[in-house]
Amino acid sequence: MKPSSYRWMILIVFMAVTTTIEIQWLSHAAVARPAEVFYAGQFNKDSLLNIDFLAMSYMLFFLIMSFPASYIIDTWGIKRALTIGAAVSGAAAIGKAIFADNFAGVIICQIILALAQPFILNAVTAVTVRWFPLSERALAAGLSVLAQYIGIIIAMIVTPMMIGTDPQLPGYGMGFQRMLWIYGIASSVSSIALILLIKEHPEDFNEESISRHSFGDGIIHILKNRDSVITLLLFLIGLGIFNAISSMTDSISENAGISDSDGLVGGLMLLGGTIGAIILPALSDRFRKRKAFLVLCLGGMFPGVAGMAFAGDMNFSQDKIYIILLVSSFILGFFVMSAGPIGFQYAAEVSYPAPESASQGMLLWIGQLSGMILVAGMSAESNAHITGWLHTFPILAAISFVLVLFLKESPAVNRQQ
Repeated sequence: MKPSSYRWMILIVFMAVTTTIEIQWLSHAAVARPAEVFYAGQFNKDSLLNIDFLAMSYMLFFLIMSFPASYIIDTWGIKRALTIGAAVSGAAAIGKAIFADNFAGVIICQIILALAQPFILNAVTAVTVRWFPLSERALAAGLSVLAQYIGIIIAMIVTPMMIGTDPQLPGYGMGFQRMLWIYGIASSVSSIALILLIKEHPEDFNEESISRHSFGDGIIHILKNRDSVITLLLFLIGLGIFNAISSMTDSISENAGISDSDGLVGGLMLLGGTIGAIILPALSDRFRKRKAFLVLCLGGMFPGVAGMAFAGDMNFSQDKIYIILLVSSFILGFFVMSAGPIGFQYAAEVSYPAPESASQGMLLWIGQLSGMILVAGMSAESNAHITGWLHTFPILAAISFVLVLFLKESPAVNRQQ
């Protein structure tokens, strides 16, 4: 069966909505200190509902909505599920812009965006299996996840360009209204495009060709599958570390003695991830290997994690520490963020006949859970314990490398050898 050329249109609109909802996730993360000035007097910095909560809310409410969203994707189909996610996120993004100078209003809209996010992120492998042949699925998943990274890069690099980030200059903490309106309009446009153009599957698609367990039986099957459980543990560590670092980049920079909230530490991590997500999943498809590339990714992430964790402890000048942070963040991004799409596709293949939405939903759920715990620990008591938490990351990275060695190769790619 020849693949439908419309698959690329599906991928484009899916990537567009994915990009904008990730921009909304971290719209304030890279400019946390200027945001505290802009919203001064509207919240207690030492309470849970502080600036960092805007990023952490995505992880918190993902835990609540991930399984319901995956169930809807599996039972109602990707068209209805993605329409729900796009419509809700587009409306909430505009609301966030309307209430740009009201911290309570921004939090409410951010929570609504957080509830919509799983309808988008949990659909990656469900989209690829319906629209792409096996030889293109890791690439398609990589491009879908690449859209997440592009959104985060924009949030990390472009956002500081629209905000006054230098405390020594006039206008420090200004520009949030304009920034949120630009992002809100982009979100609503991408949402409308997806709603108008999304289709369930190609016209000649045979639904019976992806016969699956029911959603509940699929969850049980995944938890009984050895390689699926190991993959869950890998995402518990790897995605948790990524979520924590990407949510706390400004605080990590401050902890290392970097004064300017320029967003480059997070931006280079995402740039590395963008390059890796294009190259490594495509090579995984080309060589029909999943495990080898997961081993490469988890081994390669260790020096990046170590550099991020210990840069602030080194007896170097601020400029050298900044360079170490930048190089480490790029290495970390290249490897750990490339592991995501390969891991999603690997999990879908080894957990067959569980629904793809179930396997991906569980991977994202467990990564969001660990990320939320790490962010909560790092940000507690005004980031008083951030150094100690960072020092645990290399240990966790080493554990993940040992775990990945116990995986077996995907049976799907083995059959095509």
